[in-house]
Amino acid sequence: MKHIKYIVLAAFAGFIYTSCSDEFLNPLPETAVAVESFFQSDDDVLAGVIGIYDALQGVNENTETNIGRANRGVQFEHLLTEHRSDNTRNGTLEGSKSDFHRYVVNANNVESEDYYQSMYQVIFRANNILNFISIADEENQAKYAAEAKFLRAYAYFNLVRLFGDVPLVTSVVGPTDNAALFTRIPSSEIYLQIIDDLNEAIASLDNSSKARASKAAAQGILAKVFLTQPNRNYTGAQQLCESIKSSMDYELVDNFSDVYYSELNSEIIFAIQYQTGNSFESQSFSSEFTSAFRQGREDGQNIVNTNLFLDFATYGGNRTDVSITNLGFLGQDDNEVIKYLPDGSDITTSPPTYGGNARDAGNDYIALRYADVLLMHVEAIMAGGAQTSNSAALSSFQEVRNRAGLTDPVSNITKDDLLRERRVELAFENQRWYDLLRFGVAESVLSAHAQDRGYVFSGRDLLLPIPSREINLSGGLLTQNPGY
Repeated sequence: MKHIKYIVLAAFAGFIYTSCSDEFLNPLPETAVAVESFFQSDDDVLAGVIGIYDALQGVNENTETNIGRANRGVQFEHLLTEHRSDNTRNGTLEGSKSDFHRYVVNANNVESEDYYQSMYQVIFRANNILNFISIADEENQAKYAAEAKFLRAYAYFNLVRLFGDVPLVTSVVGPTDNAALFTRIPSSEIYLQIIDDLNEAIASLDNSSKARASKAAAQGILAKVFLTQPNRNYTGAQQLCESIKSSMDYELVDNFSDVYYSELNSEIIFAIQYQTGNSFESQSFSSEFTSAFRQGREDGQNIVNTNLFLDFATYGGNRTDVSITNLGFLGQDDNEVIKYLPDGSDITTSPPTYGGNARDAGNDYIALRYADVLLMHVEAIMAGGAQTSNSAALSSFQEVRNRAGLTDPVSNITKDDLLRERRVELAFENQRWYDLLRFGVAESVLSAHAQDRGYVFSGRDLLLPIPSREINLSGGLLTQNPGY
């Protein structure tokens, strides 16, 4: 499942990069001398670059159960995204993980705080590597710097969409530099930094990797940035998508299931990798998606809501049976996710089997794949309009639908068509929340969804709260989002 090693040196990852226990935004270790003495060669800098990916990967909840001692990276991302959309919910009402789908997250929520912390771990590790980039061999310096900047941009893009204005730190700063660590910067300025970082990545990277930053990964994320930023750049997004298409380096796999179980396939542009059975490099979210025959620590996360079930029934095509299951007896409001079944799973047995390492799973986290690029291409051509019959848009849209077995020719695409297509194609890949925001329908869709399920959704829920611990550490310099 895994072809590069994220945790390269336990002492390096734990000592060099672990921030002080009382302040997770502190970018410096206890002794800066230790950092300077570590970076002596190209191999050391490369180890540091890999350490940035390690921060995204995070630590399996079953390896280190104390959330105060280990960041989860992207392993909690479904809570902050899918659960806050109309796609899925937690299987229980107990604990802070159930707050997201009910829109009752507060500033003390530990999973939201952990994600905020994890993204800043990525950012500060990237800044640290950029500080020592000259130690690397000259022929590798541009590539290492581009990777660091790609990962910094990726982290900031997640933060700005989830939390709004956040501190912008682009260099190594001291632990007492509160102005840098805790001053919220307008989102528009953060987007400028994201764009600069991604453009540098595009200029210096090629498409030789899927588990590390690549030119196409930077182009694809930048296209999404252009479609998301307050001042949309539809032309720029279209050009980036067309550049990825014309590279001929990516194509849809024939079998939709292979997207998830034939890893690093031709469709994958950027994935965060895990390794089955290795407690230090595995993930636990796959096991947590099970419920009827529970394999995780809790009673099911990402339980499929009825409205998504119905969209699959109408628009899913052959994607439905490899995305969700009723296990032969579940109701339409209780289907389970099967895109990420733990390795060795067989749900056709009675009872289903989930392999020998359900809680130490190796399923990759797919950050960007070619189908997403094709659908972004349609979105860029639509340029905020209500519909399009542009031939290039129709071609990209049809390509995704053809793979799903929906081969009837499409002559016109509405915004609703595109949003539904993205929903069933990318379900459980943590895109729905961002799609609703980007398409400008989040409040209307989620208000109706909340009313249907007996929740209360308001405008404040479009952003997560800034973690209260950070506000306390800042002495009040860091401000809170409205309504929290």
